[in-house]
Amino acid sequence: MTSAQQTTRTAVPRMAVPAYAWALALLALFALYLVAQDNGAVLASAGDFAHEFFHDARHSLGMPCH
Repeated sequence: MTSAQQTTRTAVPRMAVPAYAWALALLALFALYLVAQDNGAVLASAGDFAHEFFHDARHSLGMPCH
């Protein structure tokens, strides 16, 4: 075997991701969905406070909303 055919494999250490981290990631994605897409359809029952909170959050993230 020549030196060109020899490959050195280095082991990449894998890190175990806890189950709660996946749950938190899904919750964060859902929160981002609410901030980005809600125009009163999801949070209509929460009143004007929730709508204004998410409206201002869209502006602070630089998302066009109107």
